[in-house]
Amino acid sequence: MKKIRAIVVDDSELMRKIITEMLSSDPDIEVVATAEDPFDAREKIKKHHPDVITLDIEMPKMDGITFLEKIMKLRPMPVVMVSTLTQSGAEATIRALEIGAVDAIGKPSADNEEKLKRIRDELVEKVKSAASAKVGTVSSKKADGAKVGVVNKVFPYSVVGIGSSTGGIEALKQVLPLLPRKIPPVLIVQHLPESFSKSFADRMNSISEVKVKLSEHDEMIQPGTVYIAPGDCHLEIKKQGNMMICRHNTKDLVSGHRPSVDVLFHSIAENASIKSVGVILTGMGRDGAEGLLKMRQTGMRTFSQNKGSCVVYGMPRVAVEIGASEKEVSLEKIPLGIVNTLNSFGDKS
Repeated sequence: MKKIRAIVVDDSELMRKIITEMLSSDPDIEVVATAEDPFDAREKIKKHHPDVITLDIEMPKMDGITFLEKIMKLRPMPVVMVSTLTQSGAEATIRALEIGAVDAIGKPSADNEEKLKRIRDELVEKVKSAASAKVGTVSSKKADGAKVGVVNKVFPYSVVGIGSSTGGIEALKQVLPLLPRKIPPVLIVQHLPESFSKSFADRMNSISEVKVKLSEHDEMIQPGTVYIAPGDCHLEIKKQGNMMICRHNTKDLVSGHRPSVDVLFHSIAENASIKSVGVILTGMGRDGAEGLLKMRQTGMRTFSQNKGSCVVYGMPRVAVEIGASEKEVSLEKIPLGIVNTLNSFGDKS
């Protein structure tokens, strides 16, 4: 089997050494070069033709965001951002994921062996996933907001559930801004490190008509609002009297993740009206497929992003294979698909 060829770009010699050692611990990955700044990286990319690069954000001569924009314009390739766990680092990381980085991880900084091992395993997994990603897949063509229309009626206990992973930030950036203000509560699980969750929610809120926020434990969900699961925390919905509320827990990983799309979708199937919709977007693995199947079996409507518009056709593929997804839809048609599906619900149960 051909090894994944990686280049590590970071201005810190120590960080380059740590990341190289982490990646090299996996027999399927070979670090072919390291670079201390974007100009150094540019020459080594030309020489070594890597499958994936890991990229720091704060560097001398040229920052990582500017370099990433040049990569995506001139020579698109899978990039995993390795960011500081600060507010400015988180905001820059979300910007990087919007413009084409495949995934992101916080910089390794742990003083115990067990935590370093978890960081290493996560970094290796993200680089392997990135190697199979289709960069430049997300279309710059966006749906016409005027054609998305409005939701004619919001039914009690009706919700929209969306699950996404690798490539999901780019995808959600195209979906959320086109959702109309009058829409049932929208609940989202996007696999993302905890430190980046709030910056992601704030960014989506700034470009959307609907209100976008991190979900809070025990808060009542309301129409016209998008609730994003915080990183490292499962999100469920529960009925409480005549209300629907968010519930958080930090139980074991489900389908390899916390938050898990499966956890959210199963809770929707068990607690929401059958006039609800489930959508799976781009992502590696199978998280969400079983939960989406449960939603469909309950009588809810389900669909998934099609292969041609996915950065990684993993989660949607499994959903189709097990019969969880009624149909596949290209990314630019998903906002309209959500609205049309909601409008297809009649007054009768």
